[in-house]
Amino acid sequence: MDDILIECSPGISGDMLLGAFYDLGVPKKVIEQPLIDLGLKNLYQLDFKESKSCSIRGIKAKVEYIDSGPSKRTWRSIKELILNGHLEDKLKKIIYEVFESLAIAEGKVHGIKSEDVHFHEIGAIDSLVDIIGVCAAFNYLNPKWVYCNEPTLGKGFVQTEHGKLSVPAPAVIELVRQKNIKVLSNCGSSIEGELSTPTGIALLANLVDYLEPPSKYSINSYGVGIGNLNFPFPNLVRVYKIASFNNSSDNDNEQISPKCEEIIIQEAWIDDQTSEDISNFLEKLRIEGAYDVSYQAINMKKNRIGFSIQAILPIEKKEFFRRLWFDYSNTIGVRERTQSRWILLRRRGECSTIFGNIKVKQTLKPDGSIIMKPENDEVLRLNLEHKISTYEIRKIIKESSNKFKAFENWK
Repeated sequence: MDDILIECSPGISGDMLLGAFYDLGVPKKVIEQPLIDLGLKNLYQLDFKESKSCSIRGIKAKVEYIDSGPSKRTWRSIKELILNGHLEDKLKKIIYEVFESLAIAEGKVHGIKSEDVHFHEIGAIDSLVDIIGVCAAFNYLNPKWVYCNEPTLGKGFVQTEHGKLSVPAPAVIELVRQKNIKVLSNCGSSIEGELSTPTGIALLANLVDYLEPPSKYSINSYGVGIGNLNFPFPNLVRVYKIASFNNSSDNDNEQISPKCEEIIIQEAWIDDQTSEDISNFLEKLRIEGAYDVSYQAINMKKNRIGFSIQAILPIEKKEFFRRLWFDYSNTIGVRERTQSRWILLRRRGECSTIFGNIKVKQTLKPDGSIIMKPENDEVLRLNLEHKISTYEIRKIIKESSNKFKAFENWK
């Protein structure tokens, strides 16, 4: 079974992905069959044509309207179309999750419930074809793992049915935030344009297992999808069939051994600052990336009650955190030492449960076994939503957890 690597060069969109999968060898019949099964056959004409971008060949997917149907569709109507369609369960689930993530993102940026979202560009027939067609291609290829590099979002402005919007589009920003997707800046480029669309980011967010390429892989075949915008650089997406050598099934000794790393310990005693200010300072340390912070009340000179504060920090940021002590606390000195620590490999991701997708952490034990734990924020959220104990929530998550999707490799 092959793995899949998606290369955003520089961005990603649904039509470029669709063209790349067709170029990779996914039959047009496979792409169109679920569209036919959902009763959309008479609304569009899908063509795949040879094209070039800066002399690089590829396939451009083009959707032409035959009958546009409803000009605007709600998430409720699209959901009904998907759930009532005669599709295999796995494919139906993939399509549903992509559209649902778009609805949640659009609802967030417009300040309304996802059920009430009126899709414009997303509800148009070309977006329906792109999303359903790409999901069908994934289902057909059935990769073991899916990798992708970080996309570039673009800058400037784009004309939409909501009017002129800045790039990245609001829905793109919300999807990137919700799914914790790493993106690349424009690196000072003066080129303006929408490099990644909401449809492309939603597909990436829901179909990719690892949001970075494998460290080692071999290429079996590839396809190239060409975008519609013209830039001074190739505007394309490549999709590779690969054999990767560093996914989570590799339980060699090097991968599952605990990792040794150097850290910095910084600490100080403070007796001339209010507890409120100390609390704010501790939160500042955490926000800026401290691994952990602890404190306790202590008796200091002249019988004053003070605070002993200790922070465990990444070694490469020791100078930065030194400045924080002097900028945000009253201390006039900071003790600092370098230490080693052994840590088990871990990674963040999400797991499907009866509560929906839940953010979790996995820890890799030396014997190769994996321990999975839901993020505490998720447990507290579900506690408030469902009015059941946190113990019961953790038990239900453990018993109903299904496919795990990693946001990062083991580290």
